[in-house]
Amino acid sequence: MRDYDLSNARWRRSSYSDGDGGNCLEVLDDVPGVVPVRDSKNPDGPVLLLPATAWSAFVTGIAR
Repeated sequence: MRDYDLSNARWRRSSYSDGDGGNCLEVLDDVPGVVPVRDSKNPDGPVLLLPATAWSAFVTGIAR
C-alpha cells in the first residue's frame, strides 16, 4: 500500500456545506488514482482513500 503525505494538503469542501463547516465531507483533488476524503468535523481524524473510479460513480449517483 502506498503512503501519502497529506500534511500540507488543501482540502476542498462542498459549496453546499453550512457556514461552520460541520456535517460535510472534505476531499482532495489531484492525487493520482485516489480521492482522499475526511470528515470536516474531525480534520485530524482518519482519511479514507477511495479509488478515483469509485468516487466518480458516487458523485454521479448523488447528482441524479
